[in-house]
Amino acid sequence: MKLALFDDHRLGVVDETGETPLVVDVTDALGWEHDPDPVTAGWWRRLCRDFAGARGRLAEAAARGTGRPLAEVRLRAPALNPSKIVACACNYADHVAEMHEVQERTLGGVESWMMNFDVFLKSPSSLSGPAEDIVLPTEVVEAGQEIHHESELVIVVGTGGSDIPRERALEHVLGYTLGLDITVRSAADRSRRKSYDTFSPLGPFLTTADEVGDAGGLGIRLDVNGGERQRVNTADLLTPVPDIVSYASHMMTLLPGDLIFTGAPPGVGAIVPGDRVRASIDGVGTLDLAVRRG
Repeated sequence: MKLALFDDHRLGVVDETGETPLVVDVTDALGWEHDPDPVTAGWWRRLCRDFAGARGRLAEAAARGTGRPLAEVRLRAPALNPSKIVACACNYADHVAEMHEVQERTLGGVESWMMNFDVFLKSPSSLSGPAEDIVLPTEVVEAGQEIHHESELVIVVGTGGSDIPRERALEHVLGYTLGLDITVRSAADRSRRKSYDTFSPLGPFLTTADEVGDAGGLGIRLDVNGGERQRVNTADLLTPVPDIVSYASHMMTLLPGDLIFTGAPPGVGAIVPGDRVRASIDGVGTLDLAVRRG
């Protein structure tokens, strides 16, 4: 099942079987009150936690409902006010290798501690959706600092938990989406230079784990202005999805609706105002975003 948030944060089920992709509004089938305020968003976190019980109602409503063309709605990021965005660093070997050159160029030397796998936090306010531009901060642009794209598979946490064993980790995954981890290359802390508004574009949908299947075999591609920058498969993740979930949960309790960016593939590069970034993940979806100056 593909779930979308659209217009006034309505819940939709996406139907891509016909020539024209459709979204069917299933908000009234939730079984609990829908609060459209994205700041409170308790209905969304409850859906992430209790999706197994609500799925049948949503599927029935989708089968009965009348779809609207996706082109006629405003798609939102398929996440509302997560308690945290967890992000993985150094999770593709070729990306670790390329970061030596990137750091030499942008920092004047290699920070060895940054070449090891770990997780860090991004601000939830950095989330943006498929209909929004990537906005580059004026002060960063004027300072001449590079701002890079990173296309990533994103895990959407379902039931959540702490100290989750690896062998049960996928039981805590509701599904997956596509995210861009936009990054200022500077000496600042990761969380600071990756948390500007619009620096976590997400979408276009949340695809449930059963529909995605093996998350360890998905192709990822990113183009800028029609030229390929990144092409990789999640089979190359140094720390695969179950291990990521388990590792993160041993540091912090994962709550329903939390997001985990699984790491940047090789091929990161600068984006500038006027660029067009198009990223896609097999079976998950595509983001096509303009870049502008703030």
